[in-house]
Amino acid sequence: MRDKSPAAWLSSLPIGGFQDVRDSDFPFSPASVKMCPMPIFVGVGPPVFGLVIGETLPRKLFCEISPFTYRLSVQRMIITRKVRDLFSFTAFARLRPDEVLPEVVYRHNSLIRRKLGNVDLHLQENKAISLGIAAPLVNSVVIRPGETFSFWKLVGSCTEAKGYREGLVINHGRADSGIGGGLCQFTNLLHWMVLHSELTVVEHHHHGDLDLFPDYNRQIPFGSGTSIIYNYLDYRVRNDTDQAYQFLVTTSDEHLRGELRAERAPEVKFHIREEDAYFHEVDGHVYRHNKVMRLTRDKRTGLVTSKEPIIENNALVVYDRTHINAPILDAPPRPENDGVLAAATA
Repeated sequence: MRDKSPAAWLSSLPIGGFQDVRDSDFPFSPASVKMCPMPIFVGVGPPVFGLVIGETLPRKLFCEISPFTYRLSVQRMIITRKVRDLFSFTAFARLRPDEVLPEVVYRHNSLIRRKLGNVDLHLQENKAISLGIAAPLVNSVVIRPGETFSFWKLVGSCTEAKGYREGLVINHGRADSGIGGGLCQFTNLLHWMVLHSELTVVEHHHHGDLDLFPDYNRQIPFGSGTSIIYNYLDYRVRNDTDQAYQFLVTTSDEHLRGELRAERAPEVKFHIREEDAYFHEVDGHVYRHNKVMRLTRDKRTGLVTSKEPIIENNALVVYDRTHINAPILDAPPRPENDGVLAAATA
């Protein structure tokens, strides 16, 4: 593989994730190289991969070497996703009729301007503008049986020319700004509604390794949000049912408003709840733990028919601990059945 050009070698690399690469596989000559993901950003941001040179050279991401390698990394990720979609033969939801499906499955309102630590208020105002641009591009879309909803397929790239403003992004665990930042609030809303339906989530990216902001009128469990980056970190949902679903999304002065509708009322109802929620300290650092669970209830009998885990979080708290309105434990609590088991085996 030594005769392969750097560009050809780069194009052969997979999207995202960690991958060890042996010295014999690298077309240059460092002692070792690894693929490593960039931090997950909220909204749009830089690529999620780079080259980390081994112990003999300084550690540096490929996309940080120069503006050219940054653009190359971004474009490679975007093009790779487009090519994969082209050959996947996926039927994407695009129909946006004037008619509204009759049954409301779930509705939710998300406050646009929220108190997020020391985040500059103008980023919140800019986010409101960006959400107002994106909402009509998704509003009324119908996901027919067999079709897949893709956020980026409908919204497209976020550019200044389209009117998008600089909003909040998360860069290396810190609040930063970027064009179109804050649109993750849009996919957070969609994901929360989808969790209350029979639709199937087929792509969902998560930034639950960091607790970035203190709770402020939190309406949904911590860690149940989404991360998106155009276009290679997408939010996608497939309709595996026998009826059509529809997203209705609008903005007001204060809220991003959403409804998930269907042709007929489903026979089950879903409830999302948080379990095993606590803060604990390890080596001077505070972590937030919780589990997000989904319960399915039969509407006719009222009985819970299933309980499934959505996600488990153990996130580093990056804001001042004085903003934590809960006890901080010295260690994670033992499961309740540990004492019973110990007594039984004594």
